[in-house]
Amino acid sequence: MPPFLTIAAYAPPGVGMLGAAIAAEVFDPRGPGFPRFDFALCTDRPGPVRTDTGLPLSVEHGLDRLATADLVMALPWADFRTPPPPAALSALNGAHERGALVVSHCVGAFALAAAGLLDGRRATTHWRFADLLAERHPDVTVASDGLYVDEGPLVTGAGAAAGFDLCLHLLRREHGAATANAIARDLVLPAHREGGQAQYLAAPAPEDSQDERLADVLAWARENLHEPLPVTELARRALMSRRSFARRFTASTGTTPHAWLRGLRLSRAEELLETTDLPVEEVARRVGYRSAAVLREQFVRRRGVPPRAYRRSFTRAPS
Repeated sequence: MPPFLTIAAYAPPGVGMLGAAIAAEVFDPRGPGFPRFDFALCTDRPGPVRTDTGLPLSVEHGLDRLATADLVMALPWADFRTPPPPAALSALNGAHERGALVVSHCVGAFALAAAGLLDGRRATTHWRFADLLAERHPDVTVASDGLYVDEGPLVTGAGAAAGFDLCLHLLRREHGAATANAIARDLVLPAHREGGQAQYLAAPAPEDSQDERLADVLAWARENLHEPLPVTELARRALMSRRSFARRFTASTGTTPHAWLRGLRLSRAEELLETTDLPVEEVARRVGYRSAAVLREQFVRRRGVPPRAYRRSFTRAPS
């Protein structure tokens, strides 16, 4: 199936205003060089729909929109403990059966679970309601720490602002890293966040001077990916011991320096593979790997395909 271009987001009464806004903003049509997305909200009965904030939202489309969209998204809603109407569950099932990509944001996972789509699969939701999802749907393996869980034709995302992570992951997966990164830049967002929801369960004690130094070091690292960037060097630049730096880094980002750098290197490699005709050996050098073989090993392990196969799938005009 080609990359998705038509998106239908199911918005039941009490729909989360934030979730609807995130999807609409990410899939907003942009200028030349961006995919032309056709995004629409749909609901059980077209017309004014109450949101979780109490403000009404005008929704023009009914459930029939779910029958034609490439990407179907179940948005969160206030009364998620009560399953959506049978017609909506049937429409979600129908979208999955015909091969659409079906996703959920936050407690929208309860709609997919009620439809039986998550049985035997891994899924995530807002960390606050992960135990409830597991209790109500024991056939679902709930991964409470994930920002999103990709199960191929079904993808679930965590709560609130993690909707951005979910949507950018879908763009990266179906349209390539260059498109996802460009839209992230347009929205002033990180293209990819390492770490899971655990980093948000309790906020670390603020240490302003350390956080500023850490931010400066991360910005420097992004500009110097071609260098080895050992943790000892990053810690030195942050004026911290290696142990203090690693502890502060994990508290601030939810992941380790090694994992953060690996994700950054692979994201940059994806963009270079898509948008340039540089040899894979040069791509490896520019993102800090000592050889094309090392890049290939990391790419296959983390992305599931070798760099050349990725390039064939997502090539943009060389520059």
